[in-house]
Amino acid sequence: MLDVEVLKALSNDKRVAILTWLADPVRHFPPQRDGDLVTDGVCSVFIADKLGVSQPTASDHLKILTATGLLSARRIKQWTFYRRDEQRIAEVKQMLSEDW
Repeated sequence: MLDVEVLKALSNDKRVAILTWLADPVRHFPPQRDGDLVTDGVCSVFIADKLGVSQPTASDHLKILTATGLLSARRIKQWTFYRRDEQRIAEVKQMLSEDW
């Protein structure tokens, strides 16, 4: 059964944009000093800049996506890096494609 929180998370354009960008982080974000874009994820600072929002606002979006399992977070030094959880995203896609 599909979690209502996942539907809420996906109902926001900015959160959908984050998921889209993180599907191809090398294309959408500049190189990082700490952490590889693909293996470690994208720094929340870069995500906030690309969204055009403050870091606290981006953090709220990222927390929602992480809480629903769509993203995973990893701390490196003082930064938090985010990656898509492809297995969870595949599960959600499957649930959305099932007949109601």
